[in-house]
Amino acid sequence: MPVKSLPPAPDLAHLKYQARDLMKARAARDQQAAQRIREFHPRFENAADAEIFAARFTLADAQLAIARERGFATWARLKRRIEKPKPADNPDLPQHERIEDPIFRHAVDLLDEGAVHNLRAFLALHPKLAQQRVTLEGGNYFRNPSLLEFVAGNPIRRGKLPPNIVDVARVILDAGARNDPCALNQTLGLVCSGRVPRECGAQIPLICLLCQYGAEPDRAIYAALTHAEFDAVNALIRVGGCADFVVAAGLGRERDVRGLLALADHRDLHRALAVASQFGHTAIVRLLLEAGEDPNRYNPVGFHSHSTPLHQAVAGGHGATVRVLVEHGARLDLKDTLWQGTPAGWAEHEGRTEIREYLRLQEERGRIG
Repeated sequence: MPVKSLPPAPDLAHLKYQARDLMKARAARDQQAAQRIREFHPRFENAADAEIFAARFTLADAQLAIARERGFATWARLKRRIEKPKPADNPDLPQHERIEDPIFRHAVDLLDEGAVHNLRAFLALHPKLAQQRVTLEGGNYFRNPSLLEFVAGNPIRRGKLPPNIVDVARVILDAGARNDPCALNQTLGLVCSGRVPRECGAQIPLICLLCQYGAEPDRAIYAALTHAEFDAVNALIRVGGCADFVVAAGLGRERDVRGLLALADHRDLHRALAVASQFGHTAIVRLLLEAGEDPNRYNPVGFHSHSTPLHQAVAGGHGATVRVLVEHGARLDLKDTLWQGTPAGWAEHEGRTEIREYLRLQEERGRIG
């Protein structure tokens, strides 16, 4: 889920009120509150709504969720950012310009220049750099990146990668990053879900290199899928990634979905409905709904979880999928957790005129009924 950026002049007292409001909404068994807590409080990552409503939930819990919703690991880190901001806290700066450690910053500059020989010599001079991390808070990812993760250009920093980025990545891997499984897998996920590596023709070569050095293709395949990076999905499958039930649903492979349906658990079904709706695979959406999947759950974490399947079908302009979801009981009044828009609001924003009119008509029928 995208985080909610802090305003230019954030007010800590206002954020405290937001934490109390979250507590009240949870106590009222509000579905959106449960989704926000599930997304941003690590203790509730896999909890069902009923479990979240029944659990003990203190003001400290609510403040932690609010802090993480704003892109900070803890309430204390958010408080520090507001009370004692530093130049590196400016979210308008590209990530490499927010690095305070001059040695790490120079290594990133060499990476961006494609200066392979100079980077190799610099890493030899500073051997801990290959496994070092920096803190860049305020976003929903890339908050604690290693040097290797900068090769992905995701988040977008310069909008391009050096032509020899694969050689650059190999230098960092050989300098010690290959011994950091977390960095390997996080870098693979960034490469697979970013448009800059694809546009630079580096996405597939970087996938092959990272997997050769031990990155796990299954750890990145959902990120590639939900970002519609289908070439990356297929590349991951070629190097050993599993084309499982969820991947089959996202790729529109109806026969595979039918064959695997009996083996799918509740998490698989939830994820499959999210991606099938996102990409307009109407027959698969219908199959999942007829199998009992609920169209009124927010999408799972990592699958555009600020929205519902209906929101995503609307955003993609998939009119037939929208109709199937509505016919199977998808609520028209559920709002996304980021912009507070209904599916009809999304249709208006995206210029989906026919879908907007259909949803307005259904809303009117609901009011009359």
